[in-house]
Amino acid sequence: MSNAINKFSTIDASAYGRLTVDSKRSVAVGAALELILAKASAQTSGVDLAHDLSQLSDYADKIQDALKAK
Repeated sequence: MSNAINKFSTIDASAYGRLTVDSKRSVAVGAALELILAKASAQTSGVDLAHDLSQLSDYADKIQDALKAK
């Protein structure tokens, strides 16, 4: 398991809530990069890394939104 994804699986909600805004963003960006890497690694052809990286901020936004307390 990647380091960024591993961080998500080992941190509890209260610990995540205590992270700074910048740290929360860093975790989300790291997780988004890991998802892009996994997608690129799984494809045998037609990898459009430039497109996936252009979506990095959107992916990170969605990850952060998913982690917000309801």
